[in-house]
Amino acid sequence: MKKFLSVMLTAAMAMGLCACSSSTNSSSDVSSDVSSDAADSSAVNSEAAESDWAYIADKGTFVAGITLFEPMNYYDENGELTGFETEFTKAVCEKLGVEAKFQEIEWEQKELELNSKNIDAIWNGLTVTEDRKENMAFSTPYIRNKQVVVIKAENADKYKDIESMAGASCAAESGSAGQSAIEANDVLSQNEFVGASAQKDVLLEVKSGTIEIGVIDYVMAKASVGDGTDYSDLMIVDSVELQPEEYAVGLRKDDSETLAKVNAAIDELVADGTLKALAEKYDLADVYAFN
Repeated sequence: MKKFLSVMLTAAMAMGLCACSSSTNSSSDVSSDVSSDAADSSAVNSEAAESDWAYIADKGTFVAGITLFEPMNYYDENGELTGFETEFTKAVCEKLGVEAKFQEIEWEQKELELNSKNIDAIWNGLTVTEDRKENMAFSTPYIRNKQVVVIKAENADKYKDIESMAGASCAAESGSAGQSAIEANDVLSQNEFVGASAQKDVLLEVKSGTIEIGVIDYVMAKASVGDGTDYSDLMIVDSVELQPEEYAVGLRKDDSETLAKVNAAIDELVADGTLKALAEKYDLADVYAFN
C-alpha cells in the first residue's frame, strides 16, 4: 500500500511539474507575442510620428498647391509662372534649402490634395477660417483681404447696395471664401448660386451675362477688372464689403516642425524687407499685413 501511494505521489508531482512547465512556456510565448506586437506598434508609431519636414527635406522639393489667381499665381506674357505667391514661395524655399514646385489643384479638393501628400502646402490666397483650422495648420498671416462684389459696369445704377442685389444670380469659386461670404449674407444667401471651378471663371460668368453678381477676393478683383484689364467692362461695387479675412499658408495639421520653419522664414523675409517689396511689386501694399 505504501509502495502504491509512493508511486501515485511521484506521478502527481510529475504531472504538476509538467503543468508548471506548460504554463511557463505558454506565458513565455504570450510575452514574446506581446513584445513583438509592441515592437511592430512602436515602428508604426515612429513612422507616423516622422515630421513632414523629414519627408520634405528627404525629397528636396516643396510642392505648393495653387490655382491661377492674379496677382498671386499666374502666367506672364512669356508663359512663365509668376506672381506674389509664386515669388514668396520661392523665397521661403530658398531659406529652407529646398526647391519650390507648383501644382495646380481643384480648389474644392485642396484639403484632400494636402493630406494625401500630392502637395506640401496650400499657398494661393488661402483664407484662414475656423473650419479649416480643424483640417490644417496655418502659417503667420501675411495679407489682409476681403470679399467683394463684381458686376458689369453697365449695371452700376441697378446694384448700388446689398439690398438692391436681392434676387440677382450669384457666382463664386466652389469651396472658397467667396462662397462662404454669400452663404453668410442675409440677402445673397437667398439668391440663385452657381459654383465655379476657379475665380477667373466667376469673372467670365459675369462678363458673359450668365450671372449678374460675382463674389471674389479683393486682391484678385483689383488686379483683374476695370480700365486696362481684360475685364474693363466689369467693376467692383465699392459700397458693398463682405467678410474681412487673412491669407496664410496651409500645412498638414500637427506638423509643428515644418510650420516653425516656414514661420521663421516668413519672419526673416519681413525683417529684411523682401516681403514688403513683393507686396509693392504686385500692388498689394494696401493689404500687406505687416505695415
